Amino acid sequence: MLMKERSLTIPEIALIGGTRVALGAGIGLLLAERLNKDQRRGAGWALLGFGILTTIPIVLAVLGKRPVGDKPVAPPVDVSTA
Repeated sequence: MLMKERSLTIPEIALIGGTRVALGAGIGLLLAERLNKDQRRGAGWALLGFGILTTIPIVLAVLGKRPVGDKPVAPPVDVSTA
């Protein structure tokens, strides 16, 4: 699999990190025994769902970015009509 390098802004990196935190916290709450069962399940599934649902558009946006080094191609110039 060929890896392509894409540039990300600081807010994009923070958003990606935030979704990873929500996913991790959701999974952690589902596995932990600190809260009662109903509270743990409610919070865990909510965070897990939030993390998954917010990841989808972020992944699509990052994959839709032009790889670093790729330059837009200008349309050819027709010099014969001068």
